[in-house]
Order: sequence, then C-alpha cells, then structure tokens
Amino acid sequence: MTLTGAVLFCMALAAADTPVHEAGFIFPVNDQHNHGSSIVQAPNGDLLACWFHGSGERQSDDVMVQGSRRRAGSDTWEAPFVMADTPDLPDCNPVLFMDPKGKLWLFWVAIQDNQWGGALLKCRVSTDYTNDGPPVWQWQDVIHTRPRELEERFLKVVDTGLEVLGLMVDAAPEIKEEAAKARERAQDKLHQRLGWMTRIHPLMVSEKRMLLGLYSDVFNCSVAAWTEDDGATWTCGTPILDESLLKISNIQPAFAQKKDGTVVSFMRDNGLPKRIRRAESKDLGDTWSAVESMDIWNPGSSVDVVVLKSGAWLLVCNDTTDGRHKLTVYRSGDEGATWPVKRALESEPDKEDGSFSYPSMIQAADGTVHVTYSHTRKDVKGSTIKHARFNEAWVLAGAE
Repeated sequence: MTLTGAVLFCMALAAADTPVHEAGFIFPVNDQHNHGSSIVQAPNGDLLACWFHGSGERQSDDVMVQGSRRRAGSDTWEAPFVMADTPDLPDCNPVLFMDPKGKLWLFWVAIQDNQWGGALLKCRVSTDYTNDGPPVWQWQDVIHTRPRELEERFLKVVDTGLEVLGLMVDAAPEIKEEAAKARERAQDKLHQRLGWMTRIHPLMVSEKRMLLGLYSDVFNCSVAAWTEDDGATWTCGTPILDESLLKISNIQPAFAQKKDGTVVSFMRDNGLPKRIRRAESKDLGDTWSAVESMDIWNPGSSVDVVVLKSGAWLLVCNDTTDGRHKLTVYRSGDEGATWPVKRALESEPDKEDGSFSYPSMIQAADGTVHVTYSHTRKDVKGSTIKHARFNEAWVLAGAE
C-alpha cells in the first residue's frame, strides 16, 4: 500500500469510529396519508425513496405510489413524483430493490376490492433511473402467488385451536363464527392466491435467488417467494406458520442471512404476546422452523433488519406494547441471537404524541445506514416520510 493509500485508509477508519447522525423530512408535511416507505441506493450514489400517498389506504381509490430522489452529495430531496398509479384502484405497500446487475425493481400491490384480501401483487423494472423525475419503466408484470401446503396447514391450526380453547369457544359464538369463515377462506383457491402483499426489501440469498417476503392479512402469516430467472417466473415456499393458534400472527417478514446460509425472518406480531416473531430457513426460504417470540416488544408494527459490512446486524422497530411513539435501532454482534445494544431514533412519552413506523433500512456504499419511516405528530396536521442517516458508531455511542 502506498503512503497516500495508507493515509486514506486510516482516515476512513477514523470516520467510521466517529458517530454520524442526520435526519429530515423527504417532503413537507401534507394533509394526505403518506405511509409504507422504501429506500435504495443507486450505483451512482443517489438515493431513491418511495411510499404510498392518498386520502386513505385500501378504501381510497386515489392512493398512488410516489417517489423522490436525493442526489449523491446533496442534502435535499426532489419534489415527489409518481412511481405507480393504477387507475381507480389504491396502490399500496411499495418496495424498492436494486439488484446486483444495477436494475431497479418496484414491487407493490393494487387493491382490487378495497380489502387487503384483494391485493394483486405487481412489479416493474428500470435501468433508466438517474435523470430527474421518475424512473423510465421498461417492463411490468403481475406476480402470481401459490403458497404450498397453505390450506392443510392453516386448517390444522384453526381446528387445533378450537379444540384447545374448548369451553372458551363455546361461550364466545363470535370466535366460532370467525373460525368458520377462516375455514371457508382457506379452502377457496382465490383467497389462497390473492392478498399476498409486500413490505420489506427482497434479499439475494444466492447468486441467482432473489427472496421476496410476502404476507397475508387473510391468513395472518408470511411466506417467501423467489425468482432465479430475473423475474420471469416466481415460486412460493411453504408458509411461515406455526401449528399453534397463539403463534399464527406473524406478518411482514424482513430477511437476514447468516454466514452459514441460514435465512432468518423477523416479523411483526399481529396478535399476542406482542413480541417480534422470528423463524429460520435452512433451504433458502422454502421451509421454515417453528415461529418464536423474541424478547423485543412489538405493538403490531413493521420491522426491518440489515446485515452490516462489519458483520453486525441492525434491527429497527417500534419496541412498545401499545403505540408507535418509539422507533428504536437494535444492534446484534452474534447474528441476531441477542440484541444487547439499542438507541432510539424517535421517542415520545405516549402513543397520542406521535407515530413513527414502517421503517425501511439499507446500508449505503460509504457504510452509513439509511432509514425512512412514516412520521406524524399530535400537534401537526398531516403526515410525511422522514429520512435518517447514521452509522454503527452512532448506535454504539448512545447505547441505552
């Protein structure tokens, strides 16, 4: 190494040890519903973010996917532009992904009947995304989903749960009625294959396999879908579904991969015991272990995870039992086995004071971490998407 190279290397190490943190809104607060953001970095260093925007969520047909760009070296974001807008249908839950070939992917769902169970999964791609305004989309398709073993496994959970709950169910006719509806949905092929939604970035788990996390609010569970031919075909594995009524509520999976190839899924708890859910796959997302509950609280809100170049893992989540008024970054040094270090990105005393949720997280080429998330406050009418940039040293420096 030359003297100049050695100096630059030492400067880079020193910079990595210096805490870095900055945060700001991607666009001014407006009176629309802005939610479910996603962020990526382009090969040229630009940041691209997207979110869904409109007068509501699935019930509002004016909902579209908006986006913005922050140029490399700039501290401002472009004015929002349209990334996807299916005429007269709500477009929700967008996810951006930059694949190893430099191709930009946008995944999202178009809601057919104003119910989450009517979500149609779509994707489009671009290699022309560096000019001002929206990317130029070159290709678009619908991703057809057919999770394996869904019907038999879901029915087993429902029937076992009814048997275990016994007298409690007899005394609560509404539970029996809901269980009967669940059994009917589980045996309907259209319900099995519609309603699978995106939330978190895909993960390249092998040289070819892009693993996309999906979930269903109808079946209240998750599944991994993958392509190994650049999106020409997609395959669904078996559902991430424990055979216990109390463990069925795991949705919005975020994937991380261990050094031995094991894929770990971290999921939102959509029921009890209000803890982040976790499962592992030894076959790149095809089958999954039993679902576990972690020691980190979850109020029914999305989480995200990233494996840093240092080898540490970061997890960002709302670590409360009720409300999304805290947004916290956790750090693990043992591939997610324990999470002893945490630092708050946002923290308010009460759930009525604000909501900071649905994080999307990446590590940029310079080593810093970028998170976007939905942002509302009690004393401000409307919502926006907030962007935070920090490094691992910042998390460690302010460890709680």
